[in-house]
Amino acid sequence: MDYEQKVKNAVKKTLPAVISVAISKDLEKIAEELSFNPLFNNPYDRAFIESKLKQAPKDEHGHIKVGGGSGFIISADGIILTNKHVVMDSNAEYSVIMGGGKKYDARVLARDPLSDVAILKIEGKNLPYLEFGSSFDLELGQTVIAIGNALNEFQNTVSTGVVSGLSRLITAVTDLAGHQERLKGLIQTDAAINPGNSGGPMVDLSAKVVGINSAVVFGAQNIGFAIPIERAKRDLEEIKKYGRIRRPFIGLRHIILNDQIQERFHLPVSAGALIVSEGLPQGETAIIPNSPAAKAGFHEFDIVLECGEKKINEENTLEDSLSGFEIGEKINFTILREGKKIEKQVALEEI
Repeated sequence: MDYEQKVKNAVKKTLPAVISVAISKDLEKIAEELSFNPLFNNPYDRAFIESKLKQAPKDEHGHIKVGGGSGFIISADGIILTNKHVVMDSNAEYSVIMGGGKKYDARVLARDPLSDVAILKIEGKNLPYLEFGSSFDLELGQTVIAIGNALNEFQNTVSTGVVSGLSRLITAVTDLAGHQERLKGLIQTDAAINPGNSGGPMVDLSAKVVGINSAVVFGAQNIGFAIPIERAKRDLEEIKKYGRIRRPFIGLRHIILNDQIQERFHLPVSAGALIVSEGLPQGETAIIPNSPAAKAGFHEFDIVLECGEKKINEENTLEDSLSGFEIGEKINFTILREGKKIEKQVALEEI
């Protein structure tokens, strides 16, 4: 079979299971949120925005459409994978639109606290679904196909390209409010991934899912990123076993050190995790009460140098190190306190 036919066959297998995620909100909720936004303290500005919202497109329930994204079905009974940042708003309502236009109400089963993955559920039977491949087997130059609701307007947009990088680390803007998230171990591709494609599948030529389209780099050309499908597999196992996504938790607030921070604050080291409240509002402490870190005797301004015998730095953060352990495991930490190294052992708890 020639290359073009393989691509067409993979697309035909994939398209029926690719969905669009529609996000809508009640007008009163939007107005209430605006009242807390300092940018709209002026009553004239607020009135103008509210008048525009009343004219905005609405769904069949009269709710205002505020955004969208992509996703894909992974089971005949309606389990769907998408990006966490697509369904971050707990005050919004979500619905799923199939390629043929049929619409389902959707509920969010889980949002991964550490990765840009979310799991949705719609009520259906004998739905088309995609099978998992493996991102571990990907090679540079391998053909991949990205499908999604490009720009929240062009449903089932197909783009092809190759794997152009593996294990990439980026900091991506994950929502319209400008929040950023550090994403590690990503698949880089030159297959076009546009806003709105977020949450759609990246498949290989056998139509197996190898990644979840996640991020674009604005200002760059032919560079997009996908989350390896193994992250979602792990989340699904957690849901199946425990009914929720569990992640190991230590209970401290910190910043990762570098040369600039060391120089500015005259610190003894340029790598590690400095335990500090980060200037959070009064009452927010650096060590969360009754947390594993509090029980182990961590102090504010301690510097965590190693976690599980791995050095902490910008390439391997504290979250990165903890993600390799299971809840209940006892982990050895090396910290620096007032110029002296101290060893601590911490039993990880659930976040």
